[in-house]
Amino acid sequence: MAVSALTGFSVVSLLSLGYLSWDLMSPVPNQMENESVKNFRDRSPVGSPHPPHIIFIMTDDQGFNDIGYHGSDIQTPTLDKLAADGVKLENYYIQPICTPSRSQLITGRYQIHTGLQHSIIRPRQPNCLPLDQVTLPQRLQEVGYSTHMVGKWHLGFYKKECLPTRRGFHTYFGSLTGSVDYYTYKTCDGPGMCGFDLHEGESVAWGQGGKYSTHLYTQRVRKILASHDPLAQPLFIYLSFQAVHTPLQSPREYIYPYRGLGNVARRKYAAMVSAVDEAVKNVTYALRKYGYYRNSVIIFSTDNGGQPISGGNNWPLRGRKGTYWEGGVRGLGFVHSPLLRRKRRVSKALVHITDWYPTLVGLAGGNASLSEGLDGYDVWGAISEGKESPRLEILHNIDPLYNPARSGSLQSGYGIWNTAVQASIRAGDWKLLTGDPGYGDWTPPQVLPGFPGSWWNLERQLEPHKSVWLFNISRDPYERYDLAEQRPDVVKELLARLVSYNRTSIPVRYPSEDPRGNPGLNGGAWGPWVGDDEEERWDGLYHKKRKDVKKIYKLSKTKSFFRRLNTKMMSNQI
Repeated sequence: MAVSALTGFSVVSLLSLGYLSWDLMSPVPNQMENESVKNFRDRSPVGSPHPPHIIFIMTDDQGFNDIGYHGSDIQTPTLDKLAADGVKLENYYIQPICTPSRSQLITGRYQIHTGLQHSIIRPRQPNCLPLDQVTLPQRLQEVGYSTHMVGKWHLGFYKKECLPTRRGFHTYFGSLTGSVDYYTYKTCDGPGMCGFDLHEGESVAWGQGGKYSTHLYTQRVRKILASHDPLAQPLFIYLSFQAVHTPLQSPREYIYPYRGLGNVARRKYAAMVSAVDEAVKNVTYALRKYGYYRNSVIIFSTDNGGQPISGGNNWPLRGRKGTYWEGGVRGLGFVHSPLLRRKRRVSKALVHITDWYPTLVGLAGGNASLSEGLDGYDVWGAISEGKESPRLEILHNIDPLYNPARSGSLQSGYGIWNTAVQASIRAGDWKLLTGDPGYGDWTPPQVLPGFPGSWWNLERQLEPHKSVWLFNISRDPYERYDLAEQRPDVVKELLARLVSYNRTSIPVRYPSEDPRGNPGLNGGAWGPWVGDDEEERWDGLYHKKRKDVKKIYKLSKTKSFFRRLNTKMMSNQI
């Protein structure tokens, strides 16, 4: 958002938010005014005569401390080398869970503008990425790209119109749900709700299971590269690895180098990351072998923070997957390309996952301004040339359905905003959180063999009566010093920004589960169950059912017992 668009704000308040500096107080042009409106030759990076081949690689649940160049105990030589020779994005933000990150990548819009601001799309929900959205691959098709997706979709599939091949991809090979077995490709959504989930285009890929998914998806990408002419047509490949999401599975040879890790979950998880590292090496090799590399742009990104209980780690950041602390929303990311004008550097430019949409459309020679209402910015100049990022703020989310904070109220929000609502925004140097942001702990690297309860509480801060937090993220990236009480002026400004964003939001789309989605009723596989001509009956705003607190407490104690028991058993498995 341009500074000129921040109507009603004083210069002093803009300075306090970090939008302006005393030395430079000029407006930043928005995405409608950027270079993407020019023809391709003028827009081309380093004057390339042909649109670049774009390879977007996304990993699932890989934590901030789960890559070699962040000092991890996990070995990632390929990713380290690609990042070192390219541009590391060290001020890069994603969403805290799967579906939101993917939807924002594909649409260039915040969740509040697609109706997907609550949770994820579940397998039996009659829900998917809104059909009125023009997707990134559709825009790339319009400018002549051959588009292909391999891997995890997780953007809904209840009708065929929702499938990847109907949303801009010429070909698709992968799984539609959020998590499957890495070998059998089966997944369950409750007792008796199990089915096969591996698809080739719009058909079930029966008979192609049995091979580890990271290897299977890499093999498919190599096949696409081998069968395409790099000089005839530009290529866009979205490689969305299932790894390193649970279940924790990997071939045995990847586990052996980590046999010294006492924590079993961390050991398996590290093996899965190493398998991904090798897969990226094989994809990069294929790009060179088949003549794509010199005119290619490789983008690597995670979809959300790591989950420590499943082996991931975000140290030294606060929080984890599913939270709005930095550990949940600050992502791993880098760009590797011979077309970069300034290589081998670390970029602190503010970048959000919605920015890839206009950035890649611009790189392809398209006009991103044709897509009205984008929340993303073209950040290629910031990445390739080291220019200032046009992005000044990020709306992490506003989720009106998430469990409201008991201590939150309109009064706590100075009469501006109800702080019971889960929301978070980053503006300049400042970050504000309201409601319940999720567990706010700092989880150190997992070096212990098990998960004793005291270990999880090493640095956990319990603040049951708080509903507002404020941090200067530039000075305090680990969110250890809450300044909400010291800087009520900044809190009020950011609460007003939340109100402004909320006025533009659309209703939450989170329908109840449809029993017809049971794979047992659809030949044993997950897939569309509603006809394209059938009238939609989703009930709009979803209201959670009130749960029996006593039953939940009893169930929680039971789960805790079995988790401790299972931990002891897991420690002896490998």
